[in-house]
Amino acid sequence: MSRFRYTRCSSTLLNATAMMKRLSPTFVPPLARAALVALVLAGLSSAPALDAAAADNNAAARELRVGFVPGPYAEEFKAGVEPQLRRKGYTVRYVEFSTGLEANQAVYRGDIVADVMQHEVYLKSYNDRNGTDLVGVVQVPTPPMGLYSTRHRSLAEVKPGARVAVPNDPVNLERALKILQRIGWIKIRPNPNPVDVTEHDVIANPAGIKIVPLESAQAPRALEDVDYAAIQGNFAIFSGHKLTDALALEQMTPPYINQVVVKATNRDARQTRDIVEAYQSAEFQRAIRGNHFYDGFRLPAYFGNE
Repeated sequence: MSRFRYTRCSSTLLNATAMMKRLSPTFVPPLARAALVALVLAGLSSAPALDAAAADNNAAARELRVGFVPGPYAEEFKAGVEPQLRRKGYTVRYVEFSTGLEANQAVYRGDIVADVMQHEVYLKSYNDRNGTDLVGVVQVPTPPMGLYSTRHRSLAEVKPGARVAVPNDPVNLERALKILQRIGWIKIRPNPNPVDVTEHDVIANPAGIKIVPLESAQAPRALEDVDYAAIQGNFAIFSGHKLTDALALEQMTPPYINQVVVKATNRDARQTRDIVEAYQSAEFQRAIRGNHFYDGFRLPAYFGNE
């Protein structure tokens, strides 16, 4: 007998016994007493199904399906967020996606409660293109984009005609071009809207490099075929590259720090608030600061200035 059935049965039997004791045989005919017993037994037979269904619904409500793409964000979640959620009675299910588009679609459809893989600028671009209403609720420690090479040991080795891989989506292309501009290889025209940036915004190329747009996830594998590659931090780490291996790192600003994203209707849901609270906790901060793997990550404002 399950715990739910035992509790319900015990309560019902105790109430029925007390009732029978209070009723005198003078006032309760045998047939009436038999009817009362039948009602009690009927209640016992129906109670377990109701309680079991309630238990199943409660278990489903306490399961959190969270989406991730390759990178360090699932590990961050496991290290400092999941332990707190488990203590609150949640079960966490990790759902892996190969692209951010797939992860966002799953959030919008309600297949997962949240994803962790994108910054504010990318999210706005996604919502504008797809007519969706996803929202960021809390930023997470994020590795910056870096310029890597397996052929060259320094930036000084660049020569005219050097092939440099960059992300082919406008938002992350702008980040890569800013790295190349900061190290003096190119100059780009000012553009207030990152989603409009293309390689044609390069207005000077004193290093004589050849820019090669690629899908972001392909950049680490392209290192053998190009001279340099601008690789997003999550893909670099997933591929075994350290931030300290980068020949140049972007100067990451807040709009490009990644965040937890949910559907707008779930912004104030209890489960969302619990996730946000776990990220902003001292426990999560200790887990990140205490692991040198996260050295060089851009930390959200709630980490303070220490």
